[in-house]
Amino acid sequence: MSLGGGTGLASLLSGLKAYVGKQSFNAERDPFAWIETLTAVVTVTDDGGSSGRLRDEFQILPPGDIRNCMVALAEDEHLLTRLFQYRFESEGDLSGHSFGNLFLAALAGVTGDFLEAIRVSSEVLKIRGKILPSTVEDVSLVAQLENGELLRGETRIAQSKSSIAKLRLSRARCRPLPETLEAIGLADIITIGPGSLYTSIIPNLLVDDISGAIESSPAVKVYICNIMTQPGETQGFSLEDHVRVLSQHSPDLELDYVLVNSAPISEELRTRYLADGSVQVGIGEPVTSLANGFARSGGPSTIIARDLLHESGVVRHDPGKLATALFEIYSSEKRAPVEQSILR
Repeated sequence: MSLGGGTGLASLLSGLKAYVGKQSFNAERDPFAWIETLTAVVTVTDDGGSSGRLRDEFQILPPGDIRNCMVALAEDEHLLTRLFQYRFESEGDLSGHSFGNLFLAALAGVTGDFLEAIRVSSEVLKIRGKILPSTVEDVSLVAQLENGELLRGETRIAQSKSSIAKLRLSRARCRPLPETLEAIGLADIITIGPGSLYTSIIPNLLVDDISGAIESSPAVKVYICNIMTQPGETQGFSLEDHVRVLSQHSPDLELDYVLVNSAPISEELRTRYLADGSVQVGIGEPVTSLANGFARSGGPSTIIARDLLHESGVVRHDPGKLATALFEIYSSEKRAPVEQSILR
């Protein structure tokens, strides 16, 4: 089970989908490298762009992150998949909307149920996995900044130049989706991230019972740290800072592993990102000093540094490298018989 949002979660899912189903199982090569069930739990606090406009106008969950996950899990890159990502550019009201967002909004209107819209859209795209929102309640993010100011809304929080002291949801109580709790309970490995720490990852953990369900799960738990810091959200953050903030917002959560990229980005991209106030996370830090952020039963979290980098004009996690690293972690952790070695 993978928890997060934004492009980070979609990148992870695109790497894992090739292993879904027994047809990808090769006992001689790697008895652990196959997935019976893949579930993505997606944050629903987006209030900007096309998602925010549709959310306000039709009182539905923001569809953007869910659409990205659908495309990532789609069986192939055929015309329909590309159509879901098509974004209208015009001078009219449709400008900025993606077809996939509009499709989900229309299906929600026809069926009267956004969850049914997700299910039907998933069938249309023949996705390899299941996508669930962390909650179906209309909820927003509220951040208290270090200077004492309160900001409401994911877009305003992400654009803030002040450091974030604490994040909460706009509702004192926010019920999780029962299917989400069930997926957590059935999981053999749970991944958290990659994605924006404050606006893609932590919002899921703030929904009632989700953090507790992850804590209670016997699954292997892995936090995947971002490759780059983000201006405003995590400017100046080290790997240790990412883990510390995650722990502060989910104090009962115990992580088994923290996975971080070890490959340096190119000098060209380093200069470009630095101009925006963004630097690479983790390079040059003594990993032994990072083990105190999360305590796990029997010892601290294990820090694993791997080459996870993909460069194509922007810095991203390489989906294939990320999937391989997770299978290595799972293989080293689990020594069950092959027929029981299932990554959900």
